[in-house]
Amino acid sequence: MKTNLEIEFKTSISKNEYDSLIKEFDLLGNIFLQKNYYFDTEDLKLKNNRLVLRIRQKGDRYKLTSKSHLEDGNFEQHILLSKDEALKMISDGFDASIIGLDSMYVKNVCNLDTYRVTTPYKDGELFFDESHYYGIVDYEIEYEANDMKEGEQTFKAFLKERNIKYNKTRGKSTRCYQEKFNK
Repeated sequence: MKTNLEIEFKTSISKNEYDSLIKEFDLLGNIFLQKNYYFDTEDLKLKNNRLVLRIRQKGDRYKLTSKSHLEDGNFEQHILLSKDEALKMISDGFDASIIGLDSMYVKNVCNLDTYRVTTPYKDGELFFDESHYYGIVDYEIEYEANDMKEGEQTFKAFLKERNIKYNKTRGKSTRCYQEKFNK
């Protein structure tokens, strides 16, 4: 199992801003689909404890990730899965202890597809995302950095240089859960 501390900054943007960024960075031909399958207990215990458990599919690669929200980033644990393992877990559910969480049965509770493009930027990496879930399409910029303070400064400068207003943005999993369970 691999672990890492993810330091990321994000803001929602309009479709026009998204299209402009794709054009500015000449990334149209580099967009790829990643499918996100989110898992939880029947009573949404993980969500209520600010934990995210997902399988992400990129092409024919599958990765199980648990994400815990911390003050200075997200602590992530990852396990690579075979296609057969992933498809079985998506259809049947599994015991969350496989990734170091308490033993509990979790099942696939919601899904989100992201058309993502990524590019190196300064000391980090930019992601431009178009996400689709339950009839919603939204757009966002994410910037992943190695240092909280420098990353925040770089992200704010990036937005200011392009006249993009910062909008506090909930995580993809939160948006997906809210859309599915609040209808």
